[in-house]
This record gives sequence, structure tokens and C-alpha cells, in this order.
Amino acid sequence: MQIARDSFGRLLCGGALVFIAFSTFQNIGMTIGIMPITGIPLPLISYGGSALFATFAAIGLVVNVELRRGGVR
Repeated sequence: MQIARDSFGRLLCGGALVFIAFSTFQNIGMTIGIMPITGIPLPLISYGGSALFATFAAIGLVVNVELRRGGVR
């Protein structure tokens, strides 16, 4: 998040991080029985259709922030 050129890029990367972290925490919590069952799949592991698309879209936005900074040479 610190390598983004502007504050929008930092917020975008932070939102993607929170989205993936919450999905992971919720799924693992459901699996071990400490969270209510909601049907959120584990990011990049479980096949969830639209959730998989949303995860890939979030990762793509983070990669785009990195590319706009000039990270790939």
C-alpha cells in the first residue's frame, strides 16, 4: 500500500486487502465452528463463481496500481 502514487491507489489496495482478509477469516471461522455459516468461499482455494471473479478483480486492481507506479521494468 505504501508504494502507490496517490491516496486513491492506497485506498484501493487497502480495500482489496480487507476484502481478501475478511473472506479468509470468515471461511476459516466457519470451518472450525466459531463463526456462523454464510457460504463465503476461501479466496483462491474454493470455487465460488462470482466470489472467485471478485477476488481476481481485486487482485487485478492491486496489480494495476503497481504497474501505474512503474514497478515492472
